[in-house]
Amino acid sequence: MKTKLGQNFLIDENVARREVDYANITKNDVVLEIGSGKGILTHLLAEKAKKVVAIEIDKKLFDDLQDKIPDNVELVHEDATDIDFNDLIKFNKIVSNLPFEISSPITFKILDHDFDMAVLIYQKEFADRLIAKPRTKDYSRLTVNTYYKAKCDLLEVVPKTCFNPQPKVDSSIVRIEKRNKPPFSVIDEKHFFELTKKLFNNRRKKIKNIVGSNSNISYLDNRVEELTPEQIGKLSNILYSKNHS
Repeated sequence: MKTKLGQNFLIDENVARREVDYANITKNDVVLEIGSGKGILTHLLAEKAKKVVAIEIDKKLFDDLQDKIPDNVELVHEDATDIDFNDLIKFNKIVSNLPFEISSPITFKILDHDFDMAVLIYQKEFADRLIAKPRTKDYSRLTVNTYYKAKCDLLEVVPKTCFNPQPKVDSSIVRIEKRNKPPFSVIDEKHFFELTKKLFNNRRKKIKNIVGSNSNISYLDNRVEELTPEQIGKLSNILYSKNHS
Protein backbone atom coordinates (compact mmCIF):
# COMPACT_ATOMS: atom_id res chain seq x y z
CA MET A 1 0.00 0.00 0.00
CA LYS A 2 1.09 3.54 -0.56
CA THR A 3 2.51 5.42 2.39
CA LYS A 4 -0.52 7.71 2.47
CA LEU A 5 -2.64 4.60 3.05
CA GLY A 6 -0.59 3.48 6.04
CA GLN A 7 2.31 1.52 4.56
CA ASN A 8 3.94 -0.43 7.41
CA PHE A 9 5.24 -3.81 6.31
CA LEU A 10 5.13 -6.70 8.76
CA ILE A 11 8.69 -8.04 8.92
CA ASP A 12 8.43 -10.51 11.81
CA GLU A 13 7.65 -13.89 10.26
CA ASN A 14 6.78 -15.39 13.67
CA VAL A 15 3.96 -12.86 14.06
CA ALA A 16 2.80 -13.58 10.52
CA ARG A 17 2.75 -17.34 11.20
CA ARG A 18 0.72 -16.85 14.38
CA GLU A 19 -1.73 -14.64 12.49
CA VAL A 20 -2.21 -17.39 9.92
CA ASP A 21 -2.55 -20.04 12.64
CA TYR A 22 -5.26 -18.03 14.41
CA ALA A 23 -7.38 -18.30 11.25
CA ASN A 24 -7.31 -22.14 11.31
CA ILE A 25 -6.87 -22.28 7.55
CA THR A 26 -7.43 -25.54 5.71
CA LYS A 27 -7.36 -26.65 2.07
CA ASN A 28 -11.08 -25.93 1.92
CA ASP A 29 -10.59 -22.21 2.58
CA VAL A 30 -10.42 -19.34 0.12
CA VAL A 31 -8.71 -16.42 1.85
CA LEU A 32 -8.81 -12.72 1.07
CA GLU A 33 -5.71 -10.68 1.87
CA ILE A 34 -6.00 -6.89 1.76
CA GLY A 35 -2.66 -5.16 1.18
CA SER A 36 -0.28 -7.96 0.27
CA GLY A 37 2.74 -5.63 0.45
CA LYS A 38 5.93 -7.63 0.06
CA GLY A 39 4.13 -10.95 0.34
CA ILE A 40 5.15 -12.30 3.76
CA LEU A 41 1.56 -13.21 4.64
CA THR A 42 0.66 -14.11 1.08
CA HIS A 43 3.13 -16.97 0.92
CA LEU A 44 2.19 -18.33 4.35
CA LEU A 45 -1.50 -18.25 3.46
CA ALA A 46 -0.84 -19.98 0.14
CA GLU A 47 0.84 -22.88 1.95
CA LYS A 48 -2.38 -23.72 3.81
CA ALA A 49 -5.32 -22.41 1.79
CA LYS A 50 -7.05 -23.73 -1.27
CA LYS A 51 -6.87 -20.25 -2.83
CA VAL A 52 -5.65 -16.77 -1.85
CA VAL A 53 -7.01 -13.57 -3.34
CA ALA A 54 -4.47 -10.82 -2.59
CA ILE A 55 -5.38 -7.18 -3.25
CA GLU A 56 -2.54 -4.67 -3.69
CA ILE A 57 -2.98 -1.04 -4.72
CA ASP A 58 0.70 -0.18 -5.12
CA LYS A 59 1.77 -0.87 -8.72
CA LYS A 60 5.44 -1.45 -7.87
CA LEU A 61 4.62 -3.91 -5.09
CA PHE A 62 2.08 -5.60 -7.35
CA ASP A 63 4.65 -5.98 -10.15
CA ASP A 64 7.32 -7.24 -7.74
CA LEU A 65 4.99 -9.96 -6.47
CA GLN A 66 3.81 -11.13 -9.89
CA ASP A 67 6.72 -13.48 -10.50
CA LYS A 68 7.05 -14.62 -6.88
CA ILE A 69 3.60 -15.80 -5.90
CA PRO A 70 2.49 -19.46 -5.86
CA ASP A 71 0.00 -20.75 -8.41
CA ASN A 72 -2.90 -20.72 -5.96
CA VAL A 73 -2.66 -16.95 -5.43
CA GLU A 74 -4.70 -14.52 -7.50
CA LEU A 75 -3.10 -11.08 -7.29
CA VAL A 76 -5.46 -8.16 -7.83
CA HIS A 77 -4.22 -4.63 -8.57
CA GLU A 78 -7.04 -2.56 -7.06
CA ASP A 79 -7.96 -0.25 -4.22
CA ALA A 80 -9.63 -2.47 -1.60
CA THR A 81 -11.89 0.39 -0.51
CA ASP A 82 -13.31 0.68 -4.04
CA ILE A 83 -13.47 -2.88 -5.32
CA ASP A 84 -16.73 -4.81 -5.08
CA PHE A 85 -15.93 -7.92 -3.06
CA ASN A 86 -18.72 -9.72 -4.94
CA ASP A 87 -16.61 -9.41 -8.10
CA LEU A 88 -13.87 -11.52 -6.52
CA ILE A 89 -13.69 -15.28 -6.17
CA LYS A 90 -15.96 -16.18 -3.25
CA PHE A 91 -13.85 -16.20 -0.09
CA ASN A 92 -14.74 -17.39 3.40
CA LYS A 93 -11.84 -16.02 5.44
CA ILE A 94 -9.89 -12.75 5.55
CA VAL A 95 -6.33 -12.46 6.87
CA SER A 96 -4.55 -9.13 6.53
CA ASN A 97 -2.14 -6.64 7.97
CA LEU A 98 -4.48 -3.71 7.29
CA PRO A 99 -3.08 -0.34 6.28
CA PHE A 100 -3.93 1.92 9.22
CA GLU A 101 -5.57 4.68 7.19
CA ILE A 102 -8.24 2.40 5.71
CA SER A 103 -8.99 0.35 8.84
CA SER A 104 -12.39 1.94 9.45
CA PRO A 105 -13.86 1.84 5.92
CA ILE A 106 -12.52 -1.66 5.30
CA THR A 107 -13.95 -2.95 8.59
CA PHE A 108 -17.40 -1.57 7.81
CA LYS A 109 -17.08 -2.99 4.30
CA ILE A 110 -16.18 -6.52 5.35
CA LEU A 111 -18.92 -6.52 8.00
CA ASP A 112 -21.40 -5.99 5.16
CA HIS A 113 -19.98 -8.99 3.33
CA ASP A 114 -20.48 -12.70 3.90
CA PHE A 115 -17.51 -14.47 5.51
CA ASP A 116 -16.80 -16.88 8.36
CA MET A 117 -13.77 -15.39 10.06
CA ALA A 118 -11.29 -12.55 9.72
CA VAL A 119 -7.93 -12.30 11.48
CA LEU A 120 -6.62 -8.78 11.09
CA ILE A 121 -3.75 -6.67 12.35
CA TYR A 122 -4.94 -3.22 13.36
CA GLN A 123 -3.37 -0.22 14.99
CA LYS A 124 -3.79 -0.96 18.71
CA GLU A 125 -6.04 1.99 19.49
CA PHE A 126 -8.36 0.99 16.65
CA ALA A 127 -8.48 -2.59 17.95
CA ASP A 128 -9.28 -1.24 21.42
CA ARG A 129 -12.30 0.57 19.95
CA LEU A 130 -13.52 -2.65 18.33
CA ILE A 131 -13.74 -4.49 21.66
CA ALA A 132 -14.48 -1.56 23.99
CA LYS A 133 -17.08 -1.66 26.76
CA PRO A 134 -19.68 1.02 27.56
CA ARG A 135 -18.50 3.86 29.83
CA THR A 136 -14.95 3.70 28.45
CA LYS A 137 -13.22 6.26 26.25
CA ASP A 138 -12.79 3.76 23.40
CA TYR A 139 -16.50 2.88 23.20
CA SER A 140 -17.76 4.16 19.85
CA ARG A 141 -20.04 3.75 16.86
CA LEU A 142 -17.48 1.24 15.53
CA THR A 143 -17.87 -0.81 18.73
CA VAL A 144 -21.67 -0.93 18.52
CA ASN A 145 -21.89 -1.66 14.79
CA THR A 146 -19.25 -4.38 15.02
CA TYR A 147 -20.85 -6.00 18.07
CA TYR A 148 -24.19 -6.16 16.24
CA LYS A 149 -22.69 -8.05 13.30
CA ALA A 150 -19.75 -9.98 14.73
CA LYS A 151 -17.88 -11.32 17.73
CA CYS A 152 -14.43 -9.79 18.26
CA ASP A 153 -11.47 -11.08 20.25
CA LEU A 154 -8.15 -9.34 20.79
CA LEU A 155 -5.58 -12.11 20.38
CA GLU A 156 -2.28 -10.37 21.01
CA VAL A 157 -0.48 -7.04 20.94
CA VAL A 158 2.18 -6.72 18.24
CA PRO A 159 5.10 -4.39 19.08
CA LYS A 160 5.81 -1.60 16.60
CA THR A 161 9.32 -3.03 16.15
CA CYS A 162 7.75 -5.86 14.09
CA PHE A 163 7.09 -3.43 11.22
CA ASN A 164 9.14 -1.50 8.69
CA PRO A 165 8.96 1.44 8.51
CA GLN A 166 8.28 1.38 12.24
CA PRO A 167 4.99 3.05 13.16
CA LYS A 168 4.60 5.28 16.20
CA VAL A 169 2.29 2.86 17.99
CA ASP A 170 1.88 -0.86 18.63
CA SER A 171 -0.64 -3.00 16.79
CA SER A 172 -3.02 -5.81 17.76
CA ILE A 173 -4.22 -9.02 16.13
CA VAL A 174 -8.01 -9.26 16.23
CA ARG A 175 -10.25 -12.17 15.29
CA ILE A 176 -13.69 -11.25 13.91
CA GLU A 177 -16.35 -13.94 13.48
CA LYS A 178 -19.61 -13.07 11.73
CA ARG A 179 -22.71 -13.78 13.80
CA ASN A 180 -25.38 -16.09 12.40
CA LYS A 181 -27.91 -13.69 13.88
CA PRO A 182 -27.55 -10.37 15.76
CA PRO A 183 -27.40 -10.51 19.59
CA PHE A 184 -30.51 -8.32 19.80
CA SER A 185 -33.40 -7.50 17.50
CA VAL A 186 -33.98 -4.19 15.73
CA ILE A 187 -37.05 -3.33 13.68
CA ASP A 188 -35.10 -1.50 10.98
CA GLU A 189 -31.33 -1.94 10.62
CA LYS A 190 -30.85 1.20 8.55
CA HIS A 191 -32.55 3.28 11.24
CA PHE A 192 -30.46 1.59 13.95
CA PHE A 193 -27.15 2.33 12.20
CA GLU A 194 -28.16 5.92 11.40
CA LEU A 195 -29.23 6.51 15.00
CA THR A 196 -25.97 5.03 16.31
CA LYS A 197 -24.00 7.39 14.08
CA LYS A 198 -26.08 10.38 15.19
CA LEU A 199 -25.70 9.53 18.88
CA PHE A 200 -21.93 9.12 18.75
CA ASN A 201 -21.54 12.27 16.65
CA ASN A 202 -23.08 14.03 19.66
CA ARG A 203 -21.58 11.87 22.38
CA ARG A 204 -21.22 14.69 24.93
CA LYS A 205 -24.95 15.50 24.79
CA LYS A 206 -27.68 13.77 26.75
CA ILE A 207 -29.91 11.42 24.76
CA LYS A 208 -32.96 13.67 25.21
CA ASN A 209 -31.11 16.58 23.60
CA ILE A 210 -30.32 14.47 20.55
CA VAL A 211 -33.54 12.57 19.90
CA GLY A 212 -36.08 14.61 21.87
CA SER A 213 -38.09 13.66 24.94
CA ASN A 214 -40.06 10.42 25.07
CA SER A 215 -41.74 9.05 28.17
CA ASN A 216 -41.18 5.45 27.09
CA ILE A 217 -37.40 5.79 27.32
CA SER A 218 -35.86 5.37 30.76
CA TYR A 219 -32.37 6.64 29.95
CA LEU A 220 -33.00 10.06 28.39
CA ASP A 221 -30.62 11.71 30.84
CA ASN A 222 -27.78 9.39 29.87
CA ARG A 223 -25.10 10.02 27.28
CA VAL A 224 -24.57 7.50 24.51
CA GLU A 225 -21.34 6.06 25.95
CA GLU A 226 -23.39 4.93 28.98
CA LEU A 227 -25.73 2.79 26.86
CA THR A 228 -25.09 -0.82 25.91
CA PRO A 229 -25.55 -1.81 22.26
CA GLU A 230 -28.76 -3.57 23.34
CA GLN A 231 -30.10 -0.32 24.85
CA ILE A 232 -29.26 1.59 21.67
CA GLY A 233 -31.16 -1.09 19.76
CA LYS A 234 -34.16 -0.69 22.08
CA LEU A 235 -34.03 3.10 21.66
CA SER A 236 -33.94 2.64 17.88
CA ASN A 237 -37.04 0.43 18.01
CA ILE A 238 -38.96 2.92 20.17
CA LEU A 239 -38.13 5.87 17.94
CA TYR A 240 -38.80 3.92 14.74
CA SER A 241 -42.17 2.72 16.02
CA LYS A 242 -43.09 6.23 17.14
CA ASN A 243 -42.23 7.68 13.73
CA HIS A 244 -44.03 4.95 11.78
CA SER A 245 -47.18 4.53 13.89
